[in-house]
Amino acid sequence: MSAVYARRRIVNVVALGLSGVATLIGLMFLVWILWITAQSGFGALKLSLFTKITAYGADGGLSNAIVGSLIMDLLAILICAPIGILAGTYLAEYASTTRLGATIRFLNDILLSAPSIVLGLFVYVIVVLPINSLTGGAISFSGFAGSVALALIGLPVIVRTTDEMLQLVPGTLREASLSLGIPQWKLTMQVLMRAAFSGILTGVLLALARLAGETAPLLFTAFGNMYMTAHPLDKMASLPQTIFQYTNDPDPALHAIAWAGALLITLFVLALSLLTRILFSRKKVSYE
Repeated sequence: MSAVYARRRIVNVVALGLSGVATLIGLMFLVWILWITAQSGFGALKLSLFTKITAYGADGGLSNAIVGSLIMDLLAILICAPIGILAGTYLAEYASTTRLGATIRFLNDILLSAPSIVLGLFVYVIVVLPINSLTGGAISFSGFAGSVALALIGLPVIVRTTDEMLQLVPGTLREASLSLGIPQWKLTMQVLMRAAFSGILTGVLLALARLAGETAPLLFTAFGNMYMTAHPLDKMASLPQTIFQYTNDPDPALHAIAWAGALLITLFVLALSLLTRILFSRKKVSYE
């Protein structure tokens, strides 16, 4: 018995040691990436980045790319958040144990892991080409098409988060509400959604954080624009697409602007992550 106990302790120590080493390696690379981004990006931060457009090249800024990213990301969230929340609610409350629910969850997991470039090509075929043919070539690439591609990326994140957050709500809360004669729809909207609100909002913000750094789908949909535009049917610039374009240019000055854009995206994602932590900690529901 002592030999078995000693062997288990050795295996446990080895497993913990390997897990700790793997964690340290991952944190080391994360800190390294953040340090290089901050070191290279802070030196290029200046007021002209927020006041000039990319049409001026090395003497320009990123104002049109920042505005384009904000418009497309917010429009994408407006598209995918209602659909994702409704779909997640259906899975958790109406199809949690059915075969249809299991099938939808499986397809949602596939969409969650699908390469973003594939989704960009899909939107190019179903949105960009039809609009181009209907308008006789007057409209092809657009910020709206980019938002649709981003919405397809954020949709499975919101569906999964909503489904899991609603399933965490205690069954006793459902039973108590139904025992009072509350209809199912009112139970879902006024009781369960309020109880899981912080978790659902966290999923929406996490989806927004993921959309902020997507580049591949925008290359086939929004395409990019050197000038300022806020119209969703125009070609629209974005920070990830501009960074991709500038890093492929041999001009070191454009590389510096690209580093500044990468730092802005990093700070934006960091701010969203901190916001989700704060919201979740303040409005977290106790399920004990």
